[in-house]
Amino acid sequence: MHEIEPYYQWRHDYISSDDEKSPFYGTIYNEFEFDKQVYNFLLHPQWDDFGSQTLYLKILYVDYDLGYTIIEFIGEWNDAIYNDIMLLKREIIDVMIQEGITKYILIGENVLNFHASDDSYYEEWFQDIEDGWIAGIHFREHVIQEFQSNNIDYFINFGGFLNDIPWRTLKPKQLYHHIQEYLQKRLGI
Repeated sequence: MHEIEPYYQWRHDYISSDDEKSPFYGTIYNEFEFDKQVYNFLLHPQWDDFGSQTLYLKILYVDYDLGYTIIEFIGEWNDAIYNDIMLLKREIIDVMIQEGITKYILIGENVLNFHASDDSYYEEWFQDIEDGWIAGIHFREHVIQEFQSNNIDYFINFGGFLNDIPWRTLKPKQLYHHIQEYLQKRLGI
């Protein structure tokens, strides 16, 4: 896992540690030391720690004018033991909502497992963004099934086109527009 870097092709468009509105503003990364891990597996130092013991993320892009962000995850999403959704909501999402972000693109291809607890923080997130949306793209099928079996898919859109979109071949604004258009048709918003 230490060789899996956050997606870096958009770094000329956005760097979260340079964004004064970002929860990771001013973060300095140690390129010579592995300081993060999921269980016994070391992670690439570019991933950001938001307080979870098993889940890390990277804010790949934010557009404050259109009110959306693209966030990539790695690790195990564990609400049951570590309450990852509470940490994510309080440490990252609440900060972004205060800056006007209401549309969230979550990239989950490196999320290995999901362990549910209750859905109250997902519901709070959903309510806090009113006319916005949350889209999970490229999550593994068994992870999507766990989200669905716990009714989290009521709050986060998964599957279908969202798992097929070739996001790495697109610019951030193109990805946003594809997902926005798809969700408008799917949800009638």
